[in-house]
Amino acid sequence: MKRAIGVLAAAVAALVFAVPAQASYSTSLVVLGDSYASGTGAGDYQDGTAGNCWRSTNSYGEQVADRMRAAGRLASVANVSCSGAATADLSVPFKERPAQLDALKPDTNLVLLTIGTNDIDYAAYGSTCILSDCTGAPTEAILAKLPQMGSNVTALLAEIDRRSPDARIVVVGYGRQVSTSENPPGAALDPICGDGLLTPAERVEGNKVADGIDATLRSAVTAARRQGAFATYASPFSRPETFEGHALCEAGTPFLRGFDALAPGQEGIEAVFHPNVAGQTALASLVRA
Repeated sequence: MKRAIGVLAAAVAALVFAVPAQASYSTSLVVLGDSYASGTGAGDYQDGTAGNCWRSTNSYGEQVADRMRAAGRLASVANVSCSGAATADLSVPFKERPAQLDALKPDTNLVLLTIGTNDIDYAAYGSTCILSDCTGAPTEAILAKLPQMGSNVTALLAEIDRRSPDARIVVVGYGRQVSTSENPPGAALDPICGDGLLTPAERVEGNKVADGIDATLRSAVTAARRQGAFATYASPFSRPETFEGHALCEAGTPFLRGFDALAPGQEGIEAVFHPNVAGQTALASLVRA
């Protein structure tokens, strides 16, 4: 009996050592999407991308790739995300760069993606909130665009699945950019939180839009899964212990850029309401979770 057990143990050991330890963990990663994916506002931009795609080495995709590389689990990475991209822009050349979807290969097995808000002109809506009044008609107009955004994202996920049928697709959400209430007393806040800029009513309605974007992306991913795509939605709202208290005009260390992005030598208006390094690190932890 003991001899039989010994023979079985030796056979199992031989099988274990015959298979390369990292064979099932070799990841071919592609990062797609817009400014949240590229890391606009997070600094340390890749050569030739400052002023156009704003592709940061601090973006959540690059941080995830770095962690995989350190663990010996990364076979390849292609980060083709680009600031300003809408869903339709991923299938065509954009800002004098090849179509993002062309980076997908049959052996791609992980795709990280943030996309959608450029489909609804969310940046223009934010500017309206700062420069005038975005309550009422502007909020209703952008909410009315959400169903089409959701359909666009679902179709995009289906196309990614068609090109890379073995890929797990992780759609990373945008979360909340500004607090829902008045400024906390005594907190050191970005000038964007100053009097006369973002009123309490605008914050409430702005967050109605943020909530709508999150719900729309979640539904779009669910619809894509029903069609057979291996898609997952990673929402900042699902991790309150990480993200709550860190929007602009909240008491915690902000995860987003405000008017500090307008200072000389900084990125400018494109980085306002975008994650800083701490925000991108929080998104990377969301992906890993």
